[in-house]
Amino acid sequence: METRKKILSIDDEENIRLLLSCELEDEGYEVISLGDPQQAMEVIEKEHPDIVLLDIKMPQLSGMELLKMIRDKYYDLPVILLSAYSFYKRDVAAMASDYYVVKSADLTELKKLIKKIFKTRL
Repeated sequence: METRKKILSIDDEENIRLLLSCELEDEGYEVISLGDPQQAMEVIEKEHPDIVLLDIKMPQLSGMELLKMIRDKYYDLPVILLSAYSFYKRDVAAMASDYYVVKSADLTELKKLIKKIFKTRL
């Protein structure tokens, strides 16, 4: 029996975490939702997710700061940055993120990207 792929979703907005969890669990993934980015490194160490979904704008710790921390320790862990703002995409290109998706209630683009990552990288 194949184990379910594990996705860690980090976002300070509860409604976004709920949407991502419901939609991605319906796709067959195990989803761990985290509202406090300061706990992320501990959760990554303990849970060993296959992909991280990371909000860029969070009050406690920015997604960009957390991305750097993830890259320093887990270079090969795929990270998808999520933002409500498309203008971050240019800044992200210079960063170490793997992918960038603009937040939307329609998760079609995100789901396709996750499937692509699992097919090609994992």
